[in-house]
Amino acid sequence: MASRKRFADNIPGLLSSPMNKDTSRIFVAATRMNDGKTTTCLGLTAALQTMGLNVGYIKPIAQRIVQSGEDQVDEDTLLIDGLFSLDIPIAAMSPVAIGPEFTKNYLENPNEIGPQLKDRICRAFDRAAYGKDIIVVEGSGHAGVGSVFGASNADNAKVLGSKALIVAAGGIGKPIDEIALNKALFDQSGVEVVGVILNKVLPDKIDFIRDFASRGLKKLGIPLIGVVPLQETLVYPNLDQVAEETKARWIHQPAGLRRVRRVVIGAMSARRAAEYFRVNGTLVIVPGDREDLLEAFIEGGGAKSLSGIILSNGLLPNDALMKKLTDAGIPVAAVEAESFAVTARINNMTVKTMRQDSDKIPIIEKMIRESVDIPALLKSIKK
Repeated sequence: MASRKRFADNIPGLLSSPMNKDTSRIFVAATRMNDGKTTTCLGLTAALQTMGLNVGYIKPIAQRIVQSGEDQVDEDTLLIDGLFSLDIPIAAMSPVAIGPEFTKNYLENPNEIGPQLKDRICRAFDRAAYGKDIIVVEGSGHAGVGSVFGASNADNAKVLGSKALIVAAGGIGKPIDEIALNKALFDQSGVEVVGVILNKVLPDKIDFIRDFASRGLKKLGIPLIGVVPLQETLVYPNLDQVAEETKARWIHQPAGLRRVRRVVIGAMSARRAAEYFRVNGTLVIVPGDREDLLEAFIEGGGAKSLSGIILSNGLLPNDALMKKLTDAGIPVAAVEAESFAVTARINNMTVKTMRQDSDKIPIIEKMIRESVDIPALLKSIKK
């Protein structure tokens, strides 16, 4: 068990490093955004807890900011806080929120704000690491993110005295090039990169990628400690995410989580509508005046196979038909935009794991536990 250090809140002056030197720590960075960094942190936290360790978590720099009570915190922090009983104040897990004026204010007064920023991160780290055996530190994007205000991932890993783990999308050439670039930034800051996890690898390419990526990474002096397969379920958005992305308003939202596996535009004839029930999780984008199609969806048992219907073009069906859709249990939302624009937004959206994605969490935990050499990672950060 880690020795218990008191919080640094009452220590005068500005801290340039945490008081806590005992708790093991690992800084999880990525070669770019949306490579699976938060998924990795989630899976690592779960796996470490399963091993009987008391785990902490912190994401020093928040970019996607949400409100949590009186605090502005990172969206990913809320996810971790909602899933695990870490007994850490949310403000300590997400100490610095980067708002619209943050960078401008820093550049106007770097000599004052820089030390204050470092102090805030160090004190939050001490609170988050209090009484923990190990703490997972989640970075923000690639190693250089935050350089403009002196708090890049590499800078923060150095300040916190942490070694780094890099997550990259699966492949050989391009990912290893990007890993080399990120490693150079960590090297420049004196931070040791102790491993790489390749994420979202096609299942039939796992052995090939593991073999040749290991060879390439060996030349960089970094071990490959995990090759995580692509899980299609993780890239499917839920209806709430789709509604938020398309700015749709709910007309009928039945209870229960529905996931969108396929999006089609309702431009077919009513006679062909039944063909689109063959794939469960189909979301139909259709103008509200295509009442023939909507009737076909109801008669064809759409509640069983459709994930939902988005009525486009600012058009709604008549009240009687709307009641039929509601009675059939089909989720219905409406937007002002036309069908093709709505479909494009959905196809281009970035799907992140949210607290309500209860079906994804066990998959992530199992995926990381089975695909990452966690004992090797623990050994490397304790050297």
